[in-house]
Amino acid sequence: EVKTKKPVVLKYGLNHVTTLIENKAAKLVVIPHNVEPIEMVCWLPALCRKKDVPYCIIKGKERLGALVHKKSASCIAITAVNKEDQKDLDTLSGNFKAQFNDNSETRRRWGGGIMGIKSQ
Repeated sequence: EVKTKKPVVLKYGLNHVTTLIENKAAKLVVIPHNVEPIEMVCWLPALCRKKDVPYCIIKGKERLGALVHKKSASCIAITAVNKEDQKDLDTLSGNFKAQFNDNSETRRRWGGGIMGIKSQ
């Protein structure tokens, strides 16, 4: 029997990703913007900030589903990468942490301030 290394795979599914975040095993969490209903994932950024896990919000749950060979995915987590890709993951994590985790201005701002036709 030949011993092989465990393959590096993306972890997906809301329950599984939540467990990975709580155990601080996730290195990066990717959340799509169009999850329906939004209440499924609206608490996920707060959990990522609390556990100090970098996260990002992207367009399209179908794009995430294509990564894991499904129709769509509610969220994915990266737990490990190959050694040659570790530098890229560190760069992405640092950028996303500055843009999403540490940016308190985006959390405090509500809507766009555009009034409707009747209010104008």
